[in-house]
Amino acid sequence: MAHITLVLPYALPLPEFAPDLVRALDTPALAALLTRTSAHARLPVGDAVRALPHEQWLARALGAGAEGRPAFAAAAMRGFGLDPGGGTWFILNPAHIQIARSHLMMADLRHLGLGEDDSRALFEAARPLCEEAGHALAYGDAQTWFLRADDWAGFDTATPDTAVGMDLTDFMPRGERAIAYRRLQNEVQMLWYTHPANAAREARRLPAVNAFWLWGAGAPGQAPAAHAPGLATFAAPGWLDALAGRRLGSLDELDGAIGADTLLVAGNLSEAAIAADWGRWVLEMQHLEDKLFAPLYAALKQGRVRALRLVLSSREGLAEFTTTPMAQRMFWRRPSLERLT
Repeated sequence: MAHITLVLPYALPLPEFAPDLVRALDTPALAALLTRTSAHARLPVGDAVRALPHEQWLARALGAGAEGRPAFAAAAMRGFGLDPGGGTWFILNPAHIQIARSHLMMADLRHLGLGEDDSRALFEAARPLCEEAGHALAYGDAQTWFLRADDWAGFDTATPDTAVGMDLTDFMPRGERAIAYRRLQNEVQMLWYTHPANAAREARRLPAVNAFWLWGAGAPGQAPAAHAPGLATFAAPGWLDALAGRRLGSLDELDGAIGADTLLVAGNLSEAAIAADWGRWVLEMQHLEDKLFAPLYAALKQGRVRALRLVLSSREGLAEFTTTPMAQRMFWRRPSLERLT
């Protein structure tokens, strides 16, 4: 029988919104999964970390980084068929940075709408600048590139979802070579400012790609995480898809993705939560209820799943719930969503 771990970024509502959002949900299967458990816990999250709770959890589970600093670059490169060799590689995401009233702010990368043609054009334009500075640049997919910077090992970086919508001053890479990083960033920005791909994007009312975001490198000598055949993803960023043995285009493919030991990351709540679009968040939770929670609940009751662990997170915290067929027989525990609050 299968052991399944389900990771749901942003499935925990923030405390100030939780009561209203929980009342808006019609998710009886989720309520049973959260209430009738063999174990549950809220896990502490540090104040000064530069990765979201679920990203830290995945880094630990996949052996990719420590101390709240995910190091997925080498493993993601292998997932794209690239060889990181012995170098220090960072994930580099093309991005749009805008000037807010008093600070710089990065837009959600999911809104960039960057296709292969534009991405390849901007990549090829930036590559000579990177190489002149002594840094190889490699292409994974339209929104996931990689930069080799052996002399930047030890940089303190933040994941893009940690920084999105925040004052970027608090999240820029920090370290001895920070000036060199900023110099390269400025040179690429100036090159892209007048690039035809950006002019065409603006004509299509798409945001200009005017910066990149650097993160995800491991410490020197750190063994990279291995490709995870038991990992499945749905609505996940490209770097995470690259680690997965199965990428779901739809949750209708759920049955084919579940094996003896499966770790499924469903990221469809992220965009709505980051944008504080709570109406859409409720709709996405309903989609998970229909396509994920209800089928898994039925599989538990039928004995086809031996144990189900749910890992739910928000920007501020993380909670784990484990349930089994035996736990689901606790009829005296009335299903409730109180544990979401």
